[in-house]
Amino acid sequence: MANSRFAGDKKVGESFLGPLEKRFVKRWVANVPSWLETYHLTLLTVVWSFLALLFFAMADTNLHWLWAVSLMIFLQYLTDLFDGAVGRHRNTGLVKWGFYMDHFLDFVFQSVIVIGYYLMAPVGLAHYFFGLLLLTGGYMVNSFLWFAATNRFEISYFGIGPTEIRLLVIGMNASIVFLGTSWWTITVPLFFWGFLAGLLVLVYRTQRQLWQIDMEAKKSGEPQN
Repeated sequence: MANSRFAGDKKVGESFLGPLEKRFVKRWVANVPSWLETYHLTLLTVVWSFLALLFFAMADTNLHWLWAVSLMIFLQYLTDLFDGAVGRHRNTGLVKWGFYMDHFLDFVFQSVIVIGYYLMAPVGLAHYFFGLLLLTGGYMVNSFLWFAATNRFEISYFGIGPTEIRLLVIGMNASIVFLGTSWWTITVPLFFWGFLAGLLVLVYRTQRQLWQIDMEAKKSGEPQN
């Protein structure tokens, strides 16, 4: 049965790049300037989101602005990577505030990315981007419902986590700069169906795991509330 202690600051599961990230954070967290607090790093996502949306709008007439979008993705990655680590290193006590604001703003940022691509998309693809917005939100909803049911916070699935997704988006930006968006008529539907298939598999796996937890608790007579 899940421990009653709040565990939102401790992620379970591992992405492909997770071990490298942990070593990087451990090496550099003490070098973050003292005037830059954990909540500053979290709230900077608002700035990166606004600028990314602005650069997406500008990229509609000049694709080279996508390099600026990629820079915002990288900066959001850095601040997101270090905000919780700085809080733990300095013992700020902002565990639950950090959990809430960090992940709410992550949702805002990922929504900005999907909306930004929608603004640039060729005619006829709008419904796919609406679907992708729902699907990416679905992955986050699954994480939070799983956390609420088990007190285990998991955001990496099948070895793929936020970092790998960011690298994919940065790579896609580079390909758009050099190749344009005409190929989206093939790749965007593929992304949509791939995301949908992954979410369906994830939901099926999650409900089976929760069913097993419930049945084991029922057999042992352990209270579930």
